[in-house]
Amino acid sequence: MTHLLGEFDCKLDAKGRLMVPSALKKQLPDVEREGLVINRGFEKNLVIYPKSIWDAIVAQLSTLNVYDEENRKFIRAFTRGATELSLDAAGRVLLPKSLTEYAGIGTDIMLSCQLDRIEVWDKNAYEETLDSTPANFAALAQKVMVDKKGAADGI
Repeated sequence: MTHLLGEFDCKLDAKGRLMVPSALKKQLPDVEREGLVINRGFEKNLVIYPKSIWDAIVAQLSTLNVYDEENRKFIRAFTRGATELSLDAAGRVLLPKSLTEYAGIGTDIMLSCQLDRIEVWDKNAYEETLDSTPANFAALAQKVMVDKKGAADGI
């Protein structure tokens, strides 16, 4: 399983291309062969997935009952705008204009690795999001990470 690490301060060029940082590319050894998929995030951001991770998510989605209206709405919203990305010879990817407009992404962006995916944020929006980190991070960690028996799994 892919575990990506790091935050990367980047810029989009005039054509909306992102130079994938070399430290990130090293963590994605199959990216040139496999490719990437980008789509909308749950917040006003974008998410880049290695193609194998995206395929696993789509496999999960395909198990949902499409006769259920909530499932259809979720699938439609989640996959809206999903686009395959491929690196050009210079190691750049072209971010779709419709997605960058949705996320309010300008020239200055932040890439934030989140386990097996990469969040793409407008730099100012990312900093605002981090500024709103819960005041009591320890309480949040306890709520999220501790199982019902009171022991954190895997920590």
